[in-house]
Amino acid sequence: MRTWALLLPLLMATAQAQVCSVDKTVFEVKENTNSSEPLLDIYVPEGQQVTLGPSSTRFAFRIQGTQLFLNVTPDYEVTQLRVFVSVLDVNDNAPQFPYVARVWKVPEDTKVNTTIIPETELEAQDLDKDDILFYTLQEVTLGASDFFSLMGTNRPALRLDQPLDFEKCRNMTFQLLVRDTQEENVEPSHTATATLVLEVQPADLRPPWFLPCTYSDAYVCIQAQYQGTVPTGHKLPGALVLQPGPIYAVDGDWAISQPIVYSFMKGHEDGTFSIDASTGNLTMSKSVPSPKTFLLVVKGEQADHGRYSVTQVTVEARDANGSLPRFPESLYRGTVARGSGVGVAVKDAAAPSQPLRIRAQDPEFPDLNSAITYQITNNSNFRMDGEAVLTNALLVHTGVFYAEVEAKNTVTSGTATTVVEIQVSEQEPAPTGAVVVSAGTSGAGGGSTTNKPSGDQRFSAVEMAALGGVLGALLLLALIALMVLVHKLYGHRLKCCSGKALEPQPQGFDNQAFVSEEANWAPAPSPSPRPGRPPTPEPVTPGPTSPSPATLHHVPESPAVARDGEDPAAVRSILTKERRPEGGYKAVWFGEDIGAEADVVVLNEPASEADGAGDSGSEGSGDAGSDAGPGRGTEDPPGADSIYF
Repeated sequence: MRTWALLLPLLMATAQAQVCSVDKTVFEVKENTNSSEPLLDIYVPEGQQVTLGPSSTRFAFRIQGTQLFLNVTPDYEVTQLRVFVSVLDVNDNAPQFPYVARVWKVPEDTKVNTTIIPETELEAQDLDKDDILFYTLQEVTLGASDFFSLMGTNRPALRLDQPLDFEKCRNMTFQLLVRDTQEENVEPSHTATATLVLEVQPADLRPPWFLPCTYSDAYVCIQAQYQGTVPTGHKLPGALVLQPGPIYAVDGDWAISQPIVYSFMKGHEDGTFSIDASTGNLTMSKSVPSPKTFLLVVKGEQADHGRYSVTQVTVEARDANGSLPRFPESLYRGTVARGSGVGVAVKDAAAPSQPLRIRAQDPEFPDLNSAITYQITNNSNFRMDGEAVLTNALLVHTGVFYAEVEAKNTVTSGTATTVVEIQVSEQEPAPTGAVVVSAGTSGAGGGSTTNKPSGDQRFSAVEMAALGGVLGALLLLALIALMVLVHKLYGHRLKCCSGKALEPQPQGFDNQAFVSEEANWAPAPSPSPRPGRPPTPEPVTPGPTSPSPATLHHVPESPAVARDGEDPAAVRSILTKERRPEGGYKAVWFGEDIGAEADVVVLNEPASEADGAGDSGSEGSGDAGSDAGPGRGTEDPPGADSIYF
């Protein structure tokens, strides 16, 4: 018997990398033995395959599934056999980034084409040894891909493509995508993503800017130059008033915002002016005896001495004699309440809640405006307190008062005048909701204090709006009630006058022969008593000669009316109309004691006169229908003054 050692170094190395294993690495078999059993079992992870390596004695061994078998009968005299088992790599693992999201700070002054993030800090890992990874940089912040890009598809190093600007874009976000196949639609294919956030850090790129200035771009400012004037022979106590404004500079990199230090670089040799290092205010150290122009070069430097800039200040010393102050208005208007005592401020008529202020200015020397004084020259009821107008006496009368205000420059001795119109009115209205408390006496033995509204108290806009809403609602209710009342009392008349046909009303009997003024006068059938109401004729629209409301309730008596005490069977005419002198007439007759069941008899004129019915029948029809109008029906009990059809 001879021992064969099967060396599996390649299998072991691969197994360690791919988590494969075998139950033993060295085993023995007896020579001249033909065994059908497997030599060993190989554990292979899911998705992997095991084959014999190229250095193995292929004819002597075979692999079936995950088991190793011997193909030959071993002989001791034969040389030791070797078997190498190789595990083939299959793409069954997705690449992974060692981070989910990362933030990098990028200085604003980073040079173009600089590698911002190296490849080793961005690359992903794949457990599949033979996989090649492909990277794609996707922008999340709009326009971010204009600034950064990858060095290559397989090199995930991040590179800067154009200069950064902190003021335009401070943060940029990207999505880094990795795939283990070059094509997207290949199977199997795995991907992974990570988030990259780039924060732009401000850098000291811009010098201080003197304001106001005109920006030419994000880095250059066309700075302001300052001008001012001072009077000769006078030393002004405060900071000079300059145009277009005071000396003021800011750090061009506002995100850094270094403090600015001011100083003179040129033009201050004689010591006439001095400048405050922290504020930039320009003041006079001494007076200027004669007219002169000063050109001062002012430097504004960052407190860290990183950057600075300069500007020019032109100061002109002029003769102050003859310089006069000026009022912006020739007439001022104010108002004050009657009864105001001494020291009450006059209010501005245009803004009653604000005191009236009168201010003059020196157009040549703005610095001398503080040296201007004011006084009222022609009215003892008022006086000036600085720029405010106050009462100087008790105002007992209403009216309009005029006062002249004089402004005098105490430095140049120049003066100017203006006029103030002051309206003295009644007591000012008390605030909304306020109650004026007045005291009075009651009886001989004592006094009482009563709370009553002032006679001039007014209402606020909210109160007036509420009152108007209540009155409007009451008016609406009154109109609705009036419309309901009119409809109940005169609804039938309004319906008649609306141009529509009248609805038939319940009546005892209808005269069907007397229907329209256009109808021919044909003989009517003999009337007979009917227990019920006959068919209603078609309604006829009233003509333009509709009877007036007064006619609807009054029927003129026929000349043949029976008198009291006469025969009850006597007849009375309720309709009569003279047609023509040569023609006949028509009338409706009934007994005087007619009841609800009486018949109506219509006496028609001959048919030959039917052509004249259009002239006389219209008026007669109106008389006949007056008592048969709306509102009369069979429900009313018969009486001496009622007529029923």
